[in-house]
Amino acid sequence: MNNVIRMCRGFVICLNRQSVKSVQREFHSTDPRFDQPPKVDVVSVDSFNNVKDKNKKTYLDMLRVYQMEKYRSGHVEFINTAIKHMDEFGVNEDLETYKRLIQVLPAGKFVPQNYIQSEFMHYPKHQQCIIDLLQKMEDNGVIPDWEVEDMLVKRFGTRGFPVRRYWRMMYWMPKFNNLSPWPIPKPAPNDPYELALLAIKRISSIDIESEIKVYKTKQLEESIEDTWIVSGQSPDQKNLVANHPENVPIYIEGGFRIWLRKQSIIYFILRTEPSPAIQNEEEDEDDVSNFRVPFFDQPNRKTSNKIAKNKTVHEQEDGTILAVAATGTSSKNSLLSWIRFLEKDGNPRLSHIPILFTSKSPLGNVEPLSELDESKKEVEQSKQKVPIE
Repeated sequence: MNNVIRMCRGFVICLNRQSVKSVQREFHSTDPRFDQPPKVDVVSVDSFNNVKDKNKKTYLDMLRVYQMEKYRSGHVEFINTAIKHMDEFGVNEDLETYKRLIQVLPAGKFVPQNYIQSEFMHYPKHQQCIIDLLQKMEDNGVIPDWEVEDMLVKRFGTRGFPVRRYWRMMYWMPKFNNLSPWPIPKPAPNDPYELALLAIKRISSIDIESEIKVYKTKQLEESIEDTWIVSGQSPDQKNLVANHPENVPIYIEGGFRIWLRKQSIIYFILRTEPSPAIQNEEEDEDDVSNFRVPFFDQPNRKTSNKIAKNKTVHEQEDGTILAVAATGTSSKNSLLSWIRFLEKDGNPRLSHIPILFTSKSPLGNVEPLSELDESKKEVEQSKQKVPIE
């Protein structure tokens, strides 16, 4: 029976004493082949916060250093941390950076082998991580290309949930990319003057005859500031100013904020009260002297002898818009210069009409002028200096 061989936990052990001693010697060997490889710590939030120069180059360098690690782990945690800091490094609208983040995951490891794995979301954390990455692309208006599809197919297969999300993005995003009638360059300009031109053109596009003009306040002798004014007014609005009664005031309301992608600009409007509507004659519903049966008599069409004037597009229920403008300083002095320019540019009647500044508007929320902000800050500082007993 000494030659009988038995299997014990995958090792072939002979029952004779010599073979047992040899097996024991092998287990007590000092060979380092059984040592486990060292673990690499996952990149923490401090790794991105401690970077001094936050730009695209340093961001891609961190991704490359992570991919160079031989025994790297924590792919999902690293990608989620990197996504949170994309806005700080200014790479949230860069397609190349999104591709590099997808390449952090190894190819071929997460591909489902059958329909059950594909439908039950094989490796759910990894798939959800890439879905969040695609959602970040959609939020920032970044349209993926065909190379992104190849990367996703190599990592999750053709039936992976990130690939399905990619197909939906490629169907809808190109359709909505150029639908806006007011195209804005991407990225939007940072210069307030260029933003003002784009904003006033968009607001004045409701009337195709509107004219956009740029004024320089230094051209006025009574002007205090040296800034620019972008004004928009149509011929219909000039006619409304010419026919406006002198005893009814005109209001300068604003500022209102308009967003152009991720940039904003403040504009002001010249508004007056709406024109009174023509009231029709009221009928007494209890009067049966002229009773009509709708089944036999012809319907009584209500007619009026009053003449109503067709309203322009600028005459709304909450007021009549006479002009719109944006200034470089958004101050009261620049708005006064705007009125002086309008008087010289086909609106001489404005010199005889009272013009008032208002801090409220029925059109929406109003941001106060810069002078009001400074006065509020001075009041708050004075309150802080007063000791409280």
